[in-house]
Parts: sequence; structure tokens; C-alpha cells
Amino acid sequence: MKKLKLVGILAAVVLIGGVISIPLINNYTAYKVERVLCDISLPEEAELIESLSQAGKLTGNGNGMQYFGAILIRSELSLEELDAYYSDYRSNEWEYLVETQERQPIEVIDHGTLQFTEEIKDSGYYIVYSWGSGNSLLEQLDIRGH
Repeated sequence: MKKLKLVGILAAVVLIGGVISIPLINNYTAYKVERVLCDISLPEEAELIESLSQAGKLTGNGNGMQYFGAILIRSELSLEELDAYYSDYRSNEWEYLVETQERQPIEVIDHGTLQFTEEIKDSGYYIVYSWGSGNSLLEQLDIRGH
């Protein structure tokens, strides 16, 4: 009887630990996408203002976990100049994308809200963002991807 109770407690701990740890692991995967963006040297004419990341079902239809990282920069360079600068770092079409940022909310996120804390009052702000990938089993087990 004691062994059965111990097995039940152990199973509950493993189940609860899994439910708690899977979102944390996926959040960390998104954070790594953010850190890679932050580690890239900025153009001389740019200033890093803020960075953020998020994991979840962020865009598109259907099920699927997505990992998003972004930095907000301020620069006198044009969008084309910044895009050319970051294109040197791209290894696929989902990395180091550059867009003009005119407001706090991030427009490339369709589901939910994600926004910068910096108040954007004028021109010269740009978002540089990447989409990452993670462990497919953890993607399937995280409820946020459904």
C-alpha cells in the first residue's frame, strides 16, 4: 500500500513538473532567439532601445508553437540600409527581418498582444525580428500552441 501511494505521489510530481516546465522551456527557446538578435553588432548609426521574446501561437492558422524574438532600435539609417545590413546575417527567410516601428504594438503578431514598453513618438524606430524553432515534442505538449 505504501509503495502504491509513493508511486501515485511520484506520478503526480512528474505530471505537474512537466506541465510547469514545458512552457518554461519553450519560453527559454524564444528567449534564445531574442539573445541572438541582441548579440549581433548594431550598425554604427543605430542604438538598441529594447528587446523581447515570446513563445506561443503568434501568427497564422492551425496548431503550432512559434518562437519570436525582437529588438527595437533607433537609427538615422533608412529601412533599406538596415535591411541590407541585417541581410548579411540571414541564413533563412525568417531571420533578421527589419520593419519600421511606428507604435508600441508589434504588428507581425496576429494572436494576442505583444508590444514594446518604449513610447514611440517619432520616426527612426525599427523592429528587427526573427522566428526560431524548438523541440517538436515540447511544441506539441505546450497548450499555448493550440
